[in-house]
Amino acid sequence: MNAMMRRVVVGTAAVSMALTMAACGKAGSDKKDGAASGNNKSIGLLLPENASSTRYESFDKPFIEAKVHELCSDCKIEYANAEASASKQKQQFDTLIAQGVKVIILDAFDAKATQTWVKEAADKGVKVVAYDRLASGPVSAYVSFDNEKVGELQGQGLVDALGAKAADSNVVMINGDDADPNAAQFKAGAHKVLDSKVKKVVYEQSGEWKPTVAGQKIGAAISSLGKDGFQGVYSANDGMAGAIITQLKSQGINVPVGGQDASLDAIQRLVSGDQAFTIYKAYKPLADAAGELAVNLLQGKDVKGVATSTVDSGADKGIPSVLLDPKVVTKANIKDTVIADKLYKVADICTADFAAACTAAGLQ
Repeated sequence: MNAMMRRVVVGTAAVSMALTMAACGKAGSDKKDGAASGNNKSIGLLLPENASSTRYESFDKPFIEAKVHELCSDCKIEYANAEASASKQKQQFDTLIAQGVKVIILDAFDAKATQTWVKEAADKGVKVVAYDRLASGPVSAYVSFDNEKVGELQGQGLVDALGAKAADSNVVMINGDDADPNAAQFKAGAHKVLDSKVKKVVYEQSGEWKPTVAGQKIGAAISSLGKDGFQGVYSANDGMAGAIITQLKSQGINVPVGGQDASLDAIQRLVSGDQAFTIYKAYKPLADAAGELAVNLLQGKDVKGVATSTVDSGADKGIPSVLLDPKVVTKANIKDTVIADKLYKVADICTADFAAACTAAGLQ
């Protein structure tokens, strides 16, 4: 009797232990399968830098987060900034995949370096939305502006600032980083205009999207050409334009300089007359499109209702894309652009240092 009781107890314990182990194994398996099947409600957001432009932290990030949460209230954003390091961004990308994130919005610091990352992600079922610049590799969607048109507007903005003197003017070009495909498109668009409407581009270098480098390059241009050797400067963005203008002023040179991004300090330079123009690429429509594409991909929906255009990238053809239209901003249309769109308030622009200039410009 006692021996039989012992056999029953041992048998029952063995069955109980087996069931417990099976349950534990199933729970672990469910967790793994959930990540693999895309049930994860997290969307990765990787932005490239936060030094040469304030836009990423001030506008892109909060706008994208707001759109994602509007469309998917229980979705989470896993955010990281590369701080101008391709290797750091690669680590951030790998971390997101290890965490089980199934969609990544990627604004690549070095778009040429992402080919293998994006391919490896695609092989694991992770979708990538290329944001602002077209990352290499099989991305699922792309959202940006018509970047060659941006360059054309920059070129025309400089021609307009030169006015009747344009045809006899020599121009210096400080371009973006050679590793950035956007920079090549801006440059190509600008050349389309400048090559036929100014006398000559007499000095052209990459400023690497770094204000300090741009300042050094314009210093070298002054040394090479002399203070009267050029009549206008193309700068690929506002961060570099600020450094270029500072260097020119220190040398007593007053020529029109244009930029891009409609950063707050650039708008203030428009008001004061230090900068001739900037290019306004409305961040909210860009961010909204990226957020909607990411949520659609996460939920397994077709993105073509949002991405109505296509672009090609090396071996990858017909990438579903959203391409938005940029605008030129000068002192004359600040009210109708960045203020009308509520990017900035008059009070943001017209601080004490710019109060008199704002009054003269009719902003207050």
